[in-house]
Amino acid sequence: MRKHYLDHVRWATVVMVVIYHVFYMYNAEGVGGGLGKITNCSVQYYDVILYLVYPWIMPVLFIVSGICSRYYLDTHTSEEFIKSRTTKLLVPSTIGLFVFQFIQGYVSMSLGGAFETMAGVPGFVLYLIMVASGIGVLWYIQLLWVFSMGLILIRKIEKDRLWKKGENTNLLILILLVLVIFVMEQIGNTPVIVVYRFGLYGACFLFGYFIFSHDAVMEVLKKNALLLAVTAIVLEAVFSVLYFGKNYADAPVNRTFLFAGCAWFSSLAILGLAAKYADGSNAFTEWMNRHSFGLYMFHYLGISSVALFLGKPGKVPASLVYVLSLAAGFLSGFLLFEVISRIPFFRWAVLGITGKNDRGKKHVS
Repeated sequence: MRKHYLDHVRWATVVMVVIYHVFYMYNAEGVGGGLGKITNCSVQYYDVILYLVYPWIMPVLFIVSGICSRYYLDTHTSEEFIKSRTTKLLVPSTIGLFVFQFIQGYVSMSLGGAFETMAGVPGFVLYLIMVASGIGVLWYIQLLWVFSMGLILIRKIEKDRLWKKGENTNLLILILLVLVIFVMEQIGNTPVIVVYRFGLYGACFLFGYFIFSHDAVMEVLKKNALLLAVTAIVLEAVFSVLYFGKNYADAPVNRTFLFAGCAWFSSLAILGLAAKYADGSNAFTEWMNRHSFGLYMFHYLGISSVALFLGKPGKVPASLVYVLSLAAGFLSGFLLFEVISRIPFFRWAVLGITGKNDRGKKHVS
């Protein structure tokens, strides 16, 4: 039986990713990568949403991906899993860069004024730089592919012995696992490109596979969902007050114990609340689930394009730029998915869709 609450967590989190990236694009807290501050506010207090969201938004997606990997492997072979994940994750994050996502690279480089310092650089070299700069949000599916391939090796070694022990995870153990999250967030962090956190996200993925794929563990979360939610809210509030104005996405802030607590307990609360109150479906949620992958893949192009053509020139009121950026994020996500998923070769290279009949399938990564 399909776990509808996992679908809801996934697409709702992707929606939050879109909202997060709008505020991130124009943040005044020194977090690089976007356009930066476009308002006259001495302090952009609404940037607090970045601090409330960032610690958990990707950990919960990796946990869900780990859970879904277990469910997929329950009914498919390892070879089918490798083929499926390679097509869905690796192809779009490699070949897709050369076919389409270099456009994102062009927009991002234009935002940062990169082309102004590259006069005389051969066109082919510029294209390769745009390809590399176009990775953007694709880092998530790149890491997910790496974790998925590593999982196959782990499965051959542990042969479900460790997975079976995961069923006995109780509330106390779940609470204490925050210590593991804290340790893992210190490991495998790449310099400069800070989003590649192999330790933190790898741990979340494996916990999803070995622990949260058990119905018994989800029952523990459901029974304690409100307690976990209160805990998460308190931690998020403290984190936001303590670190507001500092770069939450880089060391030392993103390696503190408080960051680990926000990431872990928020993820537990979200899973528990969803399992308890949102395990049904309707036409809207089914549609969102089928389109969430496209929304994730293309939303940032819309947001960054508005930033480049409207936000950067400064000829449009900042409030309108925010609104148009949010609208563009959703429109570009949904519309580009509808168009590209219908074009042979492009749907495979950019979205990992192997055939026309596969474009409407539910997202299972």
